[in-house]
Amino acid sequence: MLNKVMIIGNIGRDPEMRFTANGSPVTTFSVATSRIFTSAGERKQETEWFTVVSWNKLAESCNQFLTKGKRVYVEGRLQTRSWEGQDGQRRSRVEIVAERVLFLDKQAVASLPEEAGPTELEPENLSF
Repeated sequence: MLNKVMIIGNIGRDPEMRFTANGSPVTTFSVATSRIFTSAGERKQETEWFTVVSWNKLAESCNQFLTKGKRVYVEGRLQTRSWEGQDGQRRSRVEIVAERVLFLDKQAVASLPEEAGPTELEPENLSF
């Protein structure tokens, strides 16, 4: 069986980091992907929004380096989360649980910690 998803898009809002009861960091952020297509001779654009959840060290890196508008590659698995709303209605959301995140904007490179070394890193090589 395989549950794998890969997206490239722009961060829709600044990431939000919180901690579980046992102290594990979890960061949530949204990513918008777009596709352009032609329908009935007219060029159209369609945007799809994804909620991404990252955990532990990856969550800390995403919270530190990602901001609204930055371009990002996310690789992970789909997960459906269900809960009961305050109105008693059952709700659910499909999320991407991130296993790998690449920061695609060069601005993220400038913010890397000292251990990255003196050489310039290409954004496609940044993986947390």
